[in-house]
Amino acid sequence: MTDFPSIKDLISKSNDNNKKPAGQKTAPEKFASKMHEMDLKAKEEQVEAKAASANIPYINLTNFPVSSEALRIIPETEARGKNIVCFHATPEEIRIGSLEISPEIKEYAYQLGERHHAHIEIYLITKNSLDTILKLYATLPVILPITKDINITDEELNKFQSNIDNLFSIQEHFKNVSITDILTLMIAAALKINASDIHVEAEEKGIAVRYRIDGILHEVAELPKDQWKRFVSRIKLLAALKINVTDKPQDGRVTLRLSSNSLDIRVSTMPTTYGESIVMRILHSGSKGVTYDELGLRGDAYLRLKKEIERPNGMIITTGPTGSGKTTTLYAILRTINKPGVKIITLEDPIEIKMEGINQSQVDPSHDYTFAKGLRSILRQDPDICMVGEIRDLETAEIAIQAALTGHLMLSTIHTNSASGAIPRFLSMGVKPFLLAPAVNAIIGQRLVRRICEKCIVEMELTTEQKERVNNIFSTMPETERNKIDLNNLKFYKGAGCPECSGLGYKGRIGIYEIFAMNKEIENIILSGQVSEYVIQEIAVKNGMVTMIQDGLLKALDKITTIDEVFRVAD
Repeated sequence: MTDFPSIKDLISKSNDNNKKPAGQKTAPEKFASKMHEMDLKAKEEQVEAKAASANIPYINLTNFPVSSEALRIIPETEARGKNIVCFHATPEEIRIGSLEISPEIKEYAYQLGERHHAHIEIYLITKNSLDTILKLYATLPVILPITKDINITDEELNKFQSNIDNLFSIQEHFKNVSITDILTLMIAAALKINASDIHVEAEEKGIAVRYRIDGILHEVAELPKDQWKRFVSRIKLLAALKINVTDKPQDGRVTLRLSSNSLDIRVSTMPTTYGESIVMRILHSGSKGVTYDELGLRGDAYLRLKKEIERPNGMIITTGPTGSGKTTTLYAILRTINKPGVKIITLEDPIEIKMEGINQSQVDPSHDYTFAKGLRSILRQDPDICMVGEIRDLETAEIAIQAALTGHLMLSTIHTNSASGAIPRFLSMGVKPFLLAPAVNAIIGQRLVRRICEKCIVEMELTTEQKERVNNIFSTMPETERNKIDLNNLKFYKGAGCPECSGLGYKGRIGIYEIFAMNKEIENIILSGQVSEYVIQEIAVKNGMVTMIQDGLLKALDKITTIDEVFRVAD
């Protein structure tokens, strides 16, 4: 006689069949999830139909990006009590979503509009939309300010900075501060050790905090993963970013109000595998800034560029990769030529340093305000000197060249690896050779190298390979410069590492340069159409140009930087 399975056996077998690998849904769970989605969709369609029949606007807020400013329009207690939320707010208009449009809601909306002097629009929403927006209040702690300014006193900065000896001691301080003080500590530590950028990155098991110091990233701390949501919400609120948008890049700006002055912090967010990456760039807009004499130019290069920037017209172009100090060089030149009786207008993206006596304009591609269109407008403003942040396309290049040929001094940048590479880059854009040749005054190639810490400088011994390489580089140097050094007694230096430089051996940065001015020989090469980066460099060197790597090695001989730094950036 056949034995039939018992009810208990059937249930056990069913459970075994429904076992799932980690992270995957079983068939019943998938079915339930699908039914839930269909139910939500049906409810949205019902409310949409109800709104249409009553001639009321409807919106689905499930994936709608809501800014922190909009969320703050209605306090959380009122939002939950009245089943109403604000999902969009500008100085002119406020849009709110409600489960019903009752006389009470209409009166509340009217008073809200009167209080904010804005037009009010009421939308019908579902319970699911309401709950989605209500959850966002949890990311806005009551303590957060409703301002884009961070007010930090000198006492607060000193409190956090007093015990920070170097970048490796920051981790311990993060363990002893509340979530509300973490941002203040981050900024205070960055200012103490002269970091240019703060990187906060969500990782699988924690939050990595890294500082960029003198162009190099250093990991300084790791925060607990559970602090991420509150921290990122605080940053986004201060920078006026949408707190519930995590799948798209966003850009914002925060002003840090110190007791004595203020500085700007540019905030950038980008989605990553485990959350988002946040980069805060510290812009010392109120600082004095680097002068022409502090750039690191020397010898004939210093005099040659000084002569070219004093001319009333023509183009001066600086080249190099991102982060090579091109903007700093242009601002240093502007400080030199910013005099009474001269009108200077700049077109930048973004404006990183604010200068008195200069008209600065920021491009905005989202409003069709590009470099090309902005440059046309600049030329109608009757300037003597123009500065365009970057020449990216043919249209901008042609307008800039025409400006240089019609009595304006034009300063700009272009992305190439060397000064001699700028000419082929212009021609590859489609610039006409017979216009380019007479328009260019000088082209600068540059990089930034770290300075040796003066407190721990020691002499270093070169390997045989390094000595041979250095001698080969110096052998092609113009004779006037080569005669100034003793090739048989070359001494180089490095930083041993000390508390002053956090054990890095470096503190601060300086530029290394190569500069050539336009001459008849280079002009003829351009007009011939047979332009080569290597040919232009040969002609420039023949006419006395010291290359970037040679300039760097000369600075290494002068105890300013190390040969390792020079080879790292200019090899």
